[in-house]
Amino acid sequence: MAVERWLAIASVGLFAMFAGEMLSVYNFMANVPEDFELFGSFSADPKILQFISIAVAPGGILAAVAFLMTRQHGSRPIGIMIISNGAILLAGMIVCQSFIQEIHSQYLTDAVVIAPVLFMVLSVPVFVVGASLFRIKKKKPNLY
Repeated sequence: MAVERWLAIASVGLFAMFAGEMLSVYNFMANVPEDFELFGSFSADPKILQFISIAVAPGGILAAVAFLMTRQHGSRPIGIMIISNGAILLAGMIVCQSFIQEIHSQYLTDAVVIAPVLFMVLSVPVFVVGASLFRIKKKKPNLY
């Protein structure tokens, strides 16, 4: 396989990792154990920023590089992987958004409320970029 395909595969993994990390934090905040206060306070803001910098930012960069490497000739498999990045991101953030009603009020901060909405909006350009690789037709070589 070519390098751009491996980059797209890695970006799918990083987007899935981000969705999983966010879901685990939102699930924890919705279902905090009763004896958790004995261990100290918890703030989700640093964790959300950490997950963004560890998973979705590098995943977005890898997807962008794979797109840039294939934009001249197009690639359906890479387009499908980039579209799946957007689908994973959108689905994960929809589930995170559904957890917000159940989160204890002491854990609700601006980052907790805004992050799912922000990444739902950011999934739309990911869909568009992936779909643009379907439009591009491979150029036939000039035989003369």
